[in-house]
Amino acid sequence: MPIHDFSARLGTGEERRLADYRGKVLLIVNVASKCGFTPQYKGLQALYEQFQSRGFEILAFPCDQFGHQEPGSDAEIATFCSDTYGVTFPLFAKIEVNGNNAHPLYVWLKEQKGGLLGDGIKWNFTKFLVDQAGAVRARFAPTTKPESLAREVAELL
Repeated sequence: MPIHDFSARLGTGEERRLADYRGKVLLIVNVASKCGFTPQYKGLQALYEQFQSRGFEILAFPCDQFGHQEPGSDAEIATFCSDTYGVTFPLFAKIEVNGNNAHPLYVWLKEQKGGLLGDGIKWNFTKFLVDQAGAVRARFAPTTKPESLAREVAELL
């Protein structure tokens, strides 16, 4: 099943088909508002502003599976991201990325690119880089700063 066959609900409640992103380079990230890595929102927004006009999108998926670090509602998450970090990229509704209730997109992403210590997502801000054809090209650990991905993004554009 290609990535463009999936859909997910935005934080606003609207269903978004990933086919809408066909032909774009994607960075898909599971995010949280109360995590040590939360300041990465600033780097993600900078990367988005740098490359969006060239066909780059960041898809952020809030997740509360790691240390209860995303306790808010979808509306609270959106307000926090906008007010604190000026986020303008799409924020999806809160999902699970591991376990029996993992969102099908994340089941697929983990099948495409496993992690160093198994396929499961280990923490917030794990990043998947997807090319214009919908192939997962790389997986980056939560510790990887978004701004360090500029070269990889540019190469795919």
